[in-house]
Amino acid sequence: MDKELSKVGDTSTCPVAVIVKNGKVLMGLRHYGPGDWKEVSVWTIPGGRCEVGETVEVTLRREAEEETGINDLEVLEYLGEVSGAKAGDKVRIFLCQTSQEEQLVEPKKFSEWRWFGNDKFPENFINPAILEIIKRQLK
Repeated sequence: MDKELSKVGDTSTCPVAVIVKNGKVLMGLRHYGPGDWKEVSVWTIPGGRCEVGETVEVTLRREAEEETGINDLEVLEYLGEVSGAKAGDKVRIFLCQTSQEEQLVEPKKFSEWRWFGNDKFPENFINPAILEIIKRQLK
């Protein structure tokens, strides 16, 4: 896993955190508007694009803190890579945990954060391939 975290990403590399606490996964309702890849509101997990010269781990931690306020992310396992919702994006998925509570840090992008159990995932999740990995992980 350290090998995956230490890789330097590019602007198509998008690490995401499957943050698990008490058997549930943290998801946020994200609103994309004009100028984004498309205009839509979807549930997603914390993560985002690598900046130039940034490692996957730095991006993962930065994005989780920027979006949720969580800064004690413990990265447990690399779960794999899938294609992103935007063509050309490579989404690297990491299983994580935290002892902190999430905060609504970016209210212009997200309207809420919520913990979902395996039997209650939202239908409008941004990336079905990631959702399948999450479901398998929580079984």
